[in-house]
Amino acid sequence: MKKIFNKIRNIVAISLLAPIIGFSNEGSKKSDNELRIGYQKSDPVFIIIKQNGTLEKKLESLGIKVSWYEFPAGPQMLEGLNVGSIDFGTVGETPPIFAQAANAKIKYIGYKPASPKAEAIVVQENSSIKSVSDLKGKKVALNKGSNVHYLLVKALEDAGLKYSDIQPVFLAPSDARAAFQQGSVDAWVIWDPFLSAAETTIKAKVIKNGENIVNNYQFYLAEENYAAKNPKVIDEIFKELKNVDKWVVENPKEAAKVLSSVNGLDINALEIALQRAVFDTDYLNSKVIADQQKIADTFSDLKLIPKKLDIKSVVWIPEQKNK
Repeated sequence: MKKIFNKIRNIVAISLLAPIIGFSNEGSKKSDNELRIGYQKSDPVFIIIKQNGTLEKKLESLGIKVSWYEFPAGPQMLEGLNVGSIDFGTVGETPPIFAQAANAKIKYIGYKPASPKAEAIVVQENSSIKSVSDLKGKKVALNKGSNVHYLLVKALEDAGLKYSDIQPVFLAPSDARAAFQQGSVDAWVIWDPFLSAAETTIKAKVIKNGENIVNNYQFYLAEENYAAKNPKVIDEIFKELKNVDKWVVENPKEAAKVLSSVNGLDINALEIALQRAVFDTDYLNSKVIADQQKIADTFSDLKLIPKKLDIKSVVWIPEQKNK
């Protein structure tokens, strides 16, 4: 078992430290008056902010230019933060754990409330797998180091299984969906809106979502030096995040249309995903820090990361809380 855990740990570590394909640090050199934001096509708030251009207008008064860079998933985005390719980004609850374990230069800036139903373990509609306990010995696809990594660990634990009882197959969402449809894997652990798209378009069947076992927070993070030097910029980002949170809640159908025009997913699937998410933004509090510490401790105990972490040490404190 120890050899299995070490192999998994090494694979995850390599994925975090490997260069980002198609995204060169040289090509993203910046001046002091530029904010580089990393985003994913699965993130509704940053997509809408990017589309409406209001953050650019707000930061123009501070002499700041905004540039946007797309990433396939959270681990790659945090490597971008670590190597200085971007300044700010948003990911699920697990990628920052692996990034901190790899000594990435990150700071937690804020979070979105728990959305446990927005990630799940799915199987084919006609699969003989009816519950998590049936996954023993099966191939399970997931994006390594992503938010669903913790969901899988906790779901297995809840079902009386060990992580070593299944065969993890590490694939990015698009590749995982292809493998899932082709029957190359038995199950897939995935988050919205890819989850809702799988449910509505290929009739994937949920056997376990995050409800009652994980929180599934969304975190905003910054490169540590950028956070220290640019509190006014971060304050403006926060204001815009809150504005868009409110707009999405009040206009879910319009939000789904905007998102569909960018990521190409079905509008109905996107509406389902928006209903399962919670839209609000705030700075981290003691409970959220403690919950994140629990994930770090779990991964440390499983030897999925090489050392114990102190989450609080990489949490950014806004100026108003320092006064």
